[in-house]
Amino acid sequence: MPLCRASLVISAGVALASAMPGLAAEPSNAELLERIERLEQKNQQLEKALPGGRAGEKAPENVMPSKNAEFQSQGTQEQERTLQARRGITADVSLTAVAQRANDAATTDNTGESQLNYRADVSISLPAGKIGNAEGTIFGQLRMGQGNGLETLRPTFSGPNTTALPVNGDNGTARLVQAWYQADIPLSRGASRTSSGRDLTINFGKMDPFAFFDQNAAANDETRQFLNNVFVHNALLDAGGDTGADEYGFSPGLRLAYMNETRTSRAYGLSLGVFGAGTGAKFHKTFSSPFVIVQADTRRKFFGGREGNYRFYVWHNGQAAPYQNDVDPGREAHAGWGVSVDQRVGEAVTLFGRYGHETGGHVRFDRALALGAELGGDDWNRAGDALGLAWGGQHVSREFHDDSLTRDADGDGTPDFGYQASGTEVVTEIYYRYRLNKHIDLTPDVQRIQRPGGDGTAAGMSIVGARAQATF
Repeated sequence: MPLCRASLVISAGVALASAMPGLAAEPSNAELLERIERLEQKNQQLEKALPGGRAGEKAPENVMPSKNAEFQSQGTQEQERTLQARRGITADVSLTAVAQRANDAATTDNTGESQLNYRADVSISLPAGKIGNAEGTIFGQLRMGQGNGLETLRPTFSGPNTTALPVNGDNGTARLVQAWYQADIPLSRGASRTSSGRDLTINFGKMDPFAFFDQNAAANDETRQFLNNVFVHNALLDAGGDTGADEYGFSPGLRLAYMNETRTSRAYGLSLGVFGAGTGAKFHKTFSSPFVIVQADTRRKFFGGREGNYRFYVWHNGQAAPYQNDVDPGREAHAGWGVSVDQRVGEAVTLFGRYGHETGGHVRFDRALALGAELGGDDWNRAGDALGLAWGGQHVSREFHDDSLTRDADGDGTPDFGYQASGTEVVTEIYYRYRLNKHIDLTPDVQRIQRPGGDGTAAGMSIVGARAQATF
């Protein structure tokens, strides 16, 4: 109760008691005035002790307990606000090192090659508060590393080391590769994001398109799973370059996604992505002829209730880079469609498959298929381990078959490719991920590339390596 109101209540009580016979002797007018004056003095003393309604430094003894309680309450509130601010913050740090050795026949000088590279990724996710009923998140990722991987390999459609960074010079690099905002909007009336079942998600900023499209549970992460890029993503989008991302694989863009999870046995979604391509990936006319992709996906349960993901997508890149030719030496439109599937068939066995089909543009290969599996170590009492096996094929396009032997786009008198491309480049990869502890994994890896670049006269390429990864 405010002090001024307390003094008035006391004064009224005194006057009332004086007016009630039998309870107190009737005071004189002088006595009443004296009592009111003393109450007013006491009231002024208390108000001085509490300037602005808060305890002052020179409060009288009878005010100090309230002051101490208030300070304690303020401290508790500050701690609570700090805890609230920290809730929802997540941070991840990973360090990956890869050593590889290519056989003599795999290199242009027939002497073989050995290389070592490392990559470090630091990512953080921060809660960004609410706008209406939409919950916001801010995500950032810093990537550092050094080492280009194997550099003297003969022409091949695939990339045997997706962890390598394209660094110019002898120094390493450190860049902010991702920085985007996400808003999760529940669409069910009165529901929160975690209980809605139907949600709209909006992302914008600089992103990895493959974090939102062409995902796959068994073949999606080069730091833990397959190293060759034809197994990390759809080969037409990644190795073929149809995403048009920058040299690190990121682009500025916008994503809209709808997800319906009202039925526990089946979920489905639809998403649209528009990303800068070519020069747009480096923030130059970002949305001029962008890379556009639309994906429909569903999560179902088969094989005794085991979860699987099924994704179908179509894409169009308005300024993709064709292989060297004199039809269009600059940029041209590419288009295609693809499928990505992962399905658990056992307690620790996941099968995966991808297929991509090019429908427009000058490309070296126009069809790509990847099949494989990841087997968890539960069956041999190594639950943290995993064995991965994959097979992939990239089929030579008709245009590249016709151009490859004689095409001399730069006019130097030497054919750009110098062989008649045909058939299908075949890539196989096997890895075993061995867990040392909850933070460190060691992974020996073996790859074999046959008919590299569609060259039927070339010897097979063999690449052996080892990967070490630490995560925190």
